[in-house]
Amino acid sequence: MKLVVLTVGRGGFKWAEAAVAEYDKRLRRWGGLGSEHVAVQKFRGDIDAVRRAESERLLATIGHRDVLVVMDERGKDLDTHAFVDLVRSGRHSGVKRMVFALGGAYGHDALLRKRANHVIRLSSAVMNHDIARVVLAEQLYRVMTLCEGVPYHH
Repeated sequence: MKLVVLTVGRGGFKWAEAAVAEYDKRLRRWGGLGSEHVAVQKFRGDIDAVRRAESERLLATIGHRDVLVVMDERGKDLDTHAFVDLVRSGRHSGVKRMVFALGGAYGHDALLRKRANHVIRLSSAVMNHDIARVVLAEQLYRVMTLCEGVPYHH
């Protein structure tokens, strides 16, 4: 199963790109960590319009067979074992792609959360886009090591 992190915008910090690349390298033995992005919507005074436009762009990249996991501060808290169960269930049911969507500066529109198979959060606090990408990449690596029974050196 391919794990894909789908973001609004590309991010801007080189250290974050390097960290995500390192986790992708570690994850390659299990299919790697795909990174896709959509364009940021220009803000013209209407936050709801930005959320909707960005969410529509995200939805346009998601296949009907993809499992969509929306990362949202309003989502469900998962401990590590529940996160493992989520990924493992996708792998065992023959899912080809599990897509983890990170929103833009104003978050996701309800239409994206409605399409989602799961809505979870990395934290109850809102975090910078680049930090969220790094945290998510690390968590996906941790999950895969647990799924595969490989020790993860802290």
